[in-house]
Amino acid sequence: MNIQKTIDRKKLDERIPSMPWFVQQFIDYKLPDLSPSTLLEYIRDYEQFFNWLRAEGLSDAEANGQITLKDLEVLRMESIVGYRLHLTTRTEGTNAKITVSRKMSSLRSLFHYLSQIAEDENFYPLLKRNIMAKVEIKRIHKPKDTAAKLKGKILEEDELIEFIAYIAEGYGQDIQENKQALHSYELNKERDACIASLILNSGLRVSEVINLNVDDLDLANKLLYVYRKGNNDETFKTPVYFREQSKDDLTHYLTLRQTRYRTPKREKALFVTIPNGQKEGKRMTKRAIQAMIIKYAKRFGKPYLTVHKLRHSFATDYYLQNDIYKTKEQLGHASTETTEVYAHLTDKTMSEAIERRSDT
Repeated sequence: MNIQKTIDRKKLDERIPSMPWFVQQFIDYKLPDLSPSTLLEYIRDYEQFFNWLRAEGLSDAEANGQITLKDLEVLRMESIVGYRLHLTTRTEGTNAKITVSRKMSSLRSLFHYLSQIAEDENFYPLLKRNIMAKVEIKRIHKPKDTAAKLKGKILEEDELIEFIAYIAEGYGQDIQENKQALHSYELNKERDACIASLILNSGLRVSEVINLNVDDLDLANKLLYVYRKGNNDETFKTPVYFREQSKDDLTHYLTLRQTRYRTPKREKALFVTIPNGQKEGKRMTKRAIQAMIIKYAKRFGKPYLTVHKLRHSFATDYYLQNDIYKTKEQLGHASTETTEVYAHLTDKTMSEAIERRSDT
């Protein structure tokens, strides 16, 4: 099991006991098909819903684990509408439409299982009445809409190379007066530039980057072997190609990995850091990489840029030179529908390319 899945599985195991028995049964049913990360999100969604039920007096349970099937059976549509309003209008932690849609979808999955799949000892459904079957979950995440939101917030053309170069050199010039920040930067600039370079030259997800081990790297063939999202075969790693620039950046970083970060031989992680108060290099966390990219992006003049938008930047650039099916495979998408985002993103770029061609 990869590093992130191991962490999420542990968190999942810690939180499941606080759930009602029928939720625990549902999670067991889904465990072979869904990742621990997805199931952990389900648990968080159910915790929020059950807390709301109890706060609204729709259940007499003193704790979420005491919520009953009867509590769910007698819910009215007005209660579901009320919960939706709670998610969208509460003063603290208001949810975006896509988040509300996902939370409602999580509930519908649970209710469907209880009413259509799970059975009691007499072979009757555990849930006799499914209020969530009446709830329409509207599709929010359309490729064209996603593309519209991304335009102007990703790196395009020469900016991909410029951003890597900025991390490698330019950022240091901008923080010359801050000695503490400069010291940290000088220690990590090759590693940080290498991470940005790898994402911008392969399209890896941040979870795939943090799970990389040194043994997953095949420099000669410009290949990485990664656990892909949605692939539940824990024995199989997908080969992913990267561009020549990353080969140079990875080669340079590897010469520093063990000595600069005092990385012990037992540590297999490709990208390491020395945590505060510790003496040896350890695997970087997802949060550390996300914060690192945001830090550089703000100084670079792209405050909306995130580590995931680096992936979008690569995908857009890659799609201009390849078809949708190659792009889908490179990114590890489950379907071409997700990859359609880049077809919409490149519309403007393609029209400008045609105009440039007609001028020559």
